[in-house]
Amino acid sequence: MVLINSGVVLSVFVSSAVCLTAWLLAKRAEKDREKSSPFECGFDPKLSARVPFSVRFFLLAVIFLIFDVEIALLLPVPFVVVVSYSVVSLVAVGLFLGVLAIGLLHEWREGSLEWVEMMEEKAGKS
Repeated sequence: MVLINSGVVLSVFVSSAVCLTAWLLAKRAEKDREKSSPFECGFDPKLSARVPFSVRFFLLAVIFLIFDVEIALLLPVPFVVVVSYSVVSLVAVGLFLGVLAIGLLHEWREGSLEWVEMMEEKAGKS
């Protein structure tokens, strides 16, 4: 019984000491406008929300997102092939890779992946 009471007293003392230390350290931190304002990717949230952005960059970001999800879907393929080594699983993986390759080839031929050339053309026009 004495051991339990001393454990309770010790836990109350330690938790009080931690709370007091945290309060004293938090009190020292100066609050200023820069530290208390929200940070949104380097943009000032008090400015206009209608900031123009590059549609070309948005298209490239969407293409990256689509291909990134497709690559994430390919991660369990080695496990599936090992567990169920059948013609159906190999054909399914082959079709998926084929669709992925055709999509990449289409985006490449369309010029959606040519970011540097587009920036050079834009610089040449100005």
